[in-house]
Amino acid sequence: MLDQPLPSNQTERLADAEAIAARIPDGAFVALPPDYSLVAMEVVRALIRREAKDLRLLGVPVLGFCADLLIGAGCVREVETSAVSLGEAGLAPRFSAAVEQGRLRVVDATCPMVHSGLQAAEKGVPFMPLRGVIGSDLTRRRDDWKTLANPFEQNDALIVARAIQPDVALFHARWADSAGNVWIGRRRELATIAHAARACYVTFEALREGDMLEDELLAPGVLGAVYVSAVARAPRGAWPLGVIGEYGIDDAHILEYARRAKTAEGFARYLDEFVTRRAAQPA
Repeated sequence: MLDQPLPSNQTERLADAEAIAARIPDGAFVALPPDYSLVAMEVVRALIRREAKDLRLLGVPVLGFCADLLIGAGCVREVETSAVSLGEAGLAPRFSAAVEQGRLRVVDATCPMVHSGLQAAEKGVPFMPLRGVIGSDLTRRRDDWKTLANPFEQNDALIVARAIQPDVALFHARWADSAGNVWIGRRRELATIAHAARACYVTFEALREGDMLEDELLAPGVLGAVYVSAVARAPRGAWPLGVIGEYGIDDAHILEYARRAKTAEGFARYLDEFVTRRAAQPA
């Protein structure tokens, strides 16, 4: 964990995704959502442009395109996740290459254990009990997963996940408002990582005036400002991934990335075109 002060209850408004990337120090433990769940891709590109180093990524509960980019660019030293893939586009090529070449530490996890560890941090307790992972080979490889006896029933074993507190929760949102709240809809895993993390940075598509928590229809999908350290507007900031109600995943682009990134040379050309020189996004 980085030695950083806890964020205040006042959400900062930053200029752009570059300003958020500047707030994420080298070595930070960064929690990222899966590709279908509002990824802050413009911040990912900004981290690559600023040549971030030694990041530790937590997949909540899996990692995809954003992680492959960061790994290929040399920004990551460790990932903790239950999977890394490009979904329908196949394997994550730069992740696979980094593992095969011994340049990346991988901490194997499972979806229930990631969520449970974050929920423990969210609630301020040292661990969270669950059952579903008992019997997995992973329990022999994770010193932070313990099997305990149920104190209320005999002959009943539980496994406990140690609390996971990321340094940074990073994601995108459809809306932010004047009060510093952000709207995440039904993507409640984003609320969990925001509650668990020491700092939460969010890019957003559009600003709404007023306070969304006062709107009966919007309020159930709102993450309150008390959990948001800073926001920055980034139109189409999740591209080539999607934002429900705004734009979908650019499947053709992801397939093209997967084709190029099979080689280090193809990946370098991709970075030059779409990250370093910021090629225009499709409207």
